[in-house]
Amino acid sequence: MAQLNFGGTIENVVTREEFPLAKALEVLKNETIAVIGYGVQGPGQSLNLRDNGFNVIVGQRPGRTYDKAVADGWVPGETLFGIEEACARGTIVMCLLSDAAVISVWPAIKPHLTEGKALYFSHGFAITWNDRTGVVPPANVDVIMVAPKGSGTSLRTMFLEGRGLNSSYAVYQDYTGKALERTIALGIGVGSGYLFETTFQREATSDLTGERGSLMGAIQGLLLAQYEVLRENGHTPSEAFNETVEELTQSLMPLFAKNGMDWMYANCSTTAQRGALDWMGPFHDAIKPVVRELYESVRSGQEAQISIDSNSRPDYREKLGEELRQLRESEMWQAAVTVRQLRPENE
Repeated sequence: MAQLNFGGTIENVVTREEFPLAKALEVLKNETIAVIGYGVQGPGQSLNLRDNGFNVIVGQRPGRTYDKAVADGWVPGETLFGIEEACARGTIVMCLLSDAAVISVWPAIKPHLTEGKALYFSHGFAITWNDRTGVVPPANVDVIMVAPKGSGTSLRTMFLEGRGLNSSYAVYQDYTGKALERTIALGIGVGSGYLFETTFQREATSDLTGERGSLMGAIQGLLLAQYEVLRENGHTPSEAFNETVEELTQSLMPLFAKNGMDWMYANCSTTAQRGALDWMGPFHDAIKPVVRELYESVRSGQEAQISIDSNSRPDYREKLGEELRQLRESEMWQAAVTVRQLRPENE
């Protein structure tokens, strides 16, 4: 385990060089890894583990995702089972269900968490707010986490390209004395680039804040606000979209993702530099109170409760579908459809 200095803050990180795949395979050579759920994270993590040579089975209820698992090569009765049977067979139970599904399926999982097994999550939600979720693991199992910092699709795509998606890791409960070793081995096995240390509480809180903030909620709000102001002032949909979204995603984001914001600023016009430096302060001052409010809502458990209540309603999927339809059919994202068709790679 290495220690890296991030601006004076020391963090523990693990790389594939210091914990190679061969070591991970040795650590888990006697383990049966049962991946429960085949939705967002399940396919990427299970397929990467399988391709890396680990002993993996999948637990999934019949339905569309079960059929997807079959199509991906999981064999019913051999490597694909119902949730309870997979939990019974596994020595490591990887709970990769959605937060709402974890709550409903937990009574089927818990009886099979016998002494010495490991219960694995890729999100700290269920454990951090277990007073609300009811997910309280037995005291005689390891409870661990590897949380890839991206979608399961990205995890799989980058694995197939020979790259790795960075992940955080945490140990909530170490019953066997080998919980940390199990965790790191699994993190390497699922295809992490490097792993950085966290806690279940920190991961859950930062994750929910990020999703509602700069990763999804805030970015959509900011983009829409700018698009609307441009349209209200006579700019065409194409111009408004290109100046708001297309240039950001296709030109500028790759620059600051690769070399940092200062480098991106240095490679823009002097007019853009001056305006960006002058206006980042007002944007920061306007947005930070909203982020503080968001963080407190997450930390207090309010956001978790909203999610639990919403996702447990019988009409949840229908309402979600309608909200996503409205987003998809909004003028800004319909402009995106046309602009994407005009990109050079589509010629």
